[in-house]
Amino acid sequence: MKAVGFHEHGDVDVLTDLDLPEPTPGPGEVVVDVKAVALNHLDVWVRRGMAGGDLPKPFVLGSDIAGMISAVGQGVTDAKVGDEVVLAPGVCCGRCSFCLSGEDSLCADYGILGETTTGGYAQRIAVPAGNALPKPKGLSFPEAAAFPLTFLTAWRMLVNRAQVKAGETVLITGASAGVGVAAIQIAKLHGATVIAATRGPEKQARAKALGADHVVDSEDLKKAVRAIVGREGVEVVFEHVGGETFKTALGLLRRGGRLVTCGATSGFLAEIDLRHLFIKQQSILGSTMGSRADLLRIVKLVEAGRLKPIVDVVLPLSQAKEAHKLLEERKHFGKVVLTP
Repeated sequence: MKAVGFHEHGDVDVLTDLDLPEPTPGPGEVVVDVKAVALNHLDVWVRRGMAGGDLPKPFVLGSDIAGMISAVGQGVTDAKVGDEVVLAPGVCCGRCSFCLSGEDSLCADYGILGETTTGGYAQRIAVPAGNALPKPKGLSFPEAAAFPLTFLTAWRMLVNRAQVKAGETVLITGASAGVGVAAIQIAKLHGATVIAATRGPEKQARAKALGADHVVDSEDLKKAVRAIVGREGVEVVFEHVGGETFKTALGLLRRGGRLVTCGATSGFLAEIDLRHLFIKQQSILGSTMGSRADLLRIVKLVEAGRLKPIVDVVLPLSQAKEAHKLLEERKHFGKVVLTP
């Protein structure tokens, strides 16, 4: 089968066309014909070698996958050939106390398709049958690929970790990225007032149309947010940019507020004045992915039209390099999607 991957870490030029053996389903597995695979910044990190881990080469990227089941393995009873599905991107042992309590992402063996195991930049992929969830009705395959990882990440950050409440104000950094687009919608769904930070009038207009109450330029984040909330600050900061943005956003958090972070696309190191942290009794919360139970809730909300995946551009798999460049140059609003 045809796929795109890399033999060594590096810039976009390491991505290359591959001709791989057809996957076959093992016991408890299904094979899915990939109809669409959405990109995440995680793809860039893995390609560059920044995600860590010793990956088998060639390695195939792609965590967010939608398609149709084409084969089922021994013991699979709840899936059949022809089912249209989206894939839960997280894989876990299913046996530890975290998995059994619904905290899949805390499993010591937790991994992600396209990061720790082969992903969806391919015509087909074999996955555990439990990862195949019904595709929400009414969605195209590119739309269905555009929500699992980012909406699950944003849901855990805001609902499980920060426990956002109606009436609170949430500052969302990097609001035009896939996870930011999801965060705007999830925060509004829970009754929060949203301040979305992004660059450029076009992205700011789209964030406003998506439901953000206020849109500010991330180039002048401190001044712009202070003009809205004053010196009191915001109750919740949704952060995934890192570096100087993390430091500035933390300074905009009110007393007793919560900053939740899932990434650091502009830098892994951030400076924190611990005096402010303990005097103001603030909380800094880390978050990664989320549970399959939460993803099932999200699937229902997407199907009901209460959450909407946003697709910016759809490209053929052969243009994976161009897709990666869009992410690196931050030219997209929402998701960039590839179709094998």
